[in-house]
Amino acid sequence: MKKNFVLVLFVLVLFSCTKEKVAPNPNNLQEYLNLNLGLQQDEVIACAASDEFNTTISYIFFYPIKGATEIQYFETESTQVNEKDFSLYTKKILPKEGVFDGYLQRFIRNDAKEVWGMLTYKTNGKLHKSNPIRLKHQTKPTEWNDKVNVSYVVNNSGTTPKFNWDDGVHKENAIYFQVISDEKNKLLSGTYTYDKWFQYYVLDNVVLNITTTKPPVLQKDVAYYFTMMGVSLDNWVNLVIFKRFIAQ
Repeated sequence: MKKNFVLVLFVLVLFSCTKEKVAPNPNNLQEYLNLNLGLQQDEVIACAASDEFNTTISYIFFYPIKGATEIQYFETESTQVNEKDFSLYTKKILPKEGVFDGYLQRFIRNDAKEVWGMLTYKTNGKLHKSNPIRLKHQTKPTEWNDKVNVSYVVNNSGTTPKFNWDDGVHKENAIYFQVISDEKNKLLSGTYTYDKWFQYYVLDNVVLNITTTKPPVLQKDVAYYFTMMGVSLDNWVNLVIFKRFIAQ
């Protein structure tokens, strides 16, 4: 009886240890996705850019849908890996802050090492996942300038500004993200175009619109801000344009 009891106890301990060894690791992106297979899959709009003055610092920007929870960032050990192998991504704890009065958010990464990064968060019954983002803050640091032409067009809404720009040093931009904000840093409109121009608030060439309410008419002689990000296919921001303008 005593020998049988010891044998049973040994088997239970061995079984418990085996279970511990195969327990899922939510800090690994693939295993985290496996744990949430029951949720509907959706996307996260995200990209990354280097700081204007310190290329050791990079920002991972993303658009959080209202009600987003469990916002997480994962990255690989280097860029010399298969970015579609999600088992190579490990969760990292980074500081996070709001952009444009919280309409967008960004993780702040202080590390010279270039990697692939990805974001996830949850909304009601959904798990959202970004595309892989290649951080290139050392090899292709983001160019920051104010080189945009602002003209004014008369239409049914009155006189509205039109913005035209050119690519910067790196001619690899696949899409352009434009934000019009006020002096309190509140986002008035957020749009994406394939063209190197955008007219407020004309959506003829807009391919993606994150503006959730109708933007206000810009007030004459009031200062506003234009921000543009030129984004490559691997979701790296090659160019940021930032300019203050006075509405006419």
